[in-house]
Amino acid sequence: MKLSDLKKPNNWLSALGLVTLSACYVIWLLRRGGIAPLPLTLSLLSAGCFAWVGLRTVPEWVGFWSDSGEDPLAPEETEPRYMDLRIFGCFLLADLCYLGLTILIRRLFGQETPMSFWLCADSLHYQQIAQDWYLSEGIRDRVVQLVFLPGYPVVLRLLHLLIPDYTLAGLTVSALSFAGGGCVFYRLLRLDYNRSISLRALRFLCMMPGAVFFAMPMSESLFFLLSVSCLYAARRERWLLAGLLGAYAAFTRSLGLALVVPLFAEWIHEYRRIPHPRRISGGVSVLLVPMGFAAYCYINYLVSGNPFQYLEYQSVHWHQNLGFFFSTAAYQTDYALSAARSQDLPSLLGLWLPNLICALISLPLVALASRKLRASWLLWFMAYYIIAIGPTWLLSAPRYLLALPPLPLAMALFCRDSRRNQALSLLLGDFSFFYLIAFSLRWQVW
Repeated sequence: MKLSDLKKPNNWLSALGLVTLSACYVIWLLRRGGIAPLPLTLSLLSAGCFAWVGLRTVPEWVGFWSDSGEDPLAPEETEPRYMDLRIFGCFLLADLCYLGLTILIRRLFGQETPMSFWLCADSLHYQQIAQDWYLSEGIRDRVVQLVFLPGYPVVLRLLHLLIPDYTLAGLTVSALSFAGGGCVFYRLLRLDYNRSISLRALRFLCMMPGAVFFAMPMSESLFFLLSVSCLYAARRERWLLAGLLGAYAAFTRSLGLALVVPLFAEWIHEYRRIPHPRRISGGVSVLLVPMGFAAYCYINYLVSGNPFQYLEYQSVHWHQNLGFFFSTAAYQTDYALSAARSQDLPSLLGLWLPNLICALISLPLVALASRKLRASWLLWFMAYYIIAIGPTWLLSAPRYLLALPPLPLAMALFCRDSRRNQALSLLLGDFSFFYLIAFSLRWQVW
């Protein structure tokens, strides 16, 4: 297909995307009513940066689905011996460093670190689900745990058969998942990039704000492992395995549903490249992903009689409803200004500013690296971002974006120049260390 043939669909898709985004923004603005200048500016910045990502994605997407040639793979390089083992060991060491630094920071501030400390954020909920499953009646805080998906508690319950202490079992699940995810992520990257870029992406992954959550007894590490394994299986055309892994990712976190987007894009790409009736089964396997979330909805039905009971609990108990990501930029700015006026530094520095910074900075980083990112990854990023950053009471933007592989890869691609690499590494390292201090002191880090 000639480049000139692609210009028309590019223009139409770009125009349709811009009109849709603009319409959503105008509707939100009319419903919102009066809005202060700074929140308005940041909401416009959020929408504008997302449009930038979209406009950079459209030509890559059209070309990706139209290309019938061979995929360009990474340059042939001989891997060092035991590369997987090295990466596994380095990620285990990083996991221990997160835990050790947390303990050290708390000690420097005169605070003890009992085992119960690790049951912070959502960790306690996951542990109680693993112990007692979901409750249909009783203490309100236990009943509303239905909003937490069962993928991680199931694995935790299984490992508890070998490790009697639930907290220690949870830390072990996270450590092994993180190390395994690092190995698979590297293999996935090496399909398209050289060793230098791939290793740099691993380094940025370990440096991301909130990376300590990979070590916590929570679902981040397991979800990351399942996500990269799903994409790696798809790239190797093991579609049934990819569908099953994606289904369990969606059984672990609702954001796993976003895996439908890159999987479907990869399947269309492969089918267009080499059409074959047997490849139709790959498209069917993609449909397994929402089945994982459907299984969670069935558990909702068994526990409460309503397959969507989690939505009610999210709305009433956590004030979480679906919203627009640019609305998030506005209300997070409002809360940051309010916290600054009241001198509530834990909320300002531990919650609202990190949320704003991570949500806003991730967009231009991906846009700048878009020409080197695979189209399926760009589509994945956009779908994931809309879901993750859109909630009406977002508390965990750094943690949610932590498990999104296109982000550390975009950083690695943006930093191919040594000066950029040094500058971003320094900024990211400082930000992440400060965020670790905020987490260690139990500021409002969720």
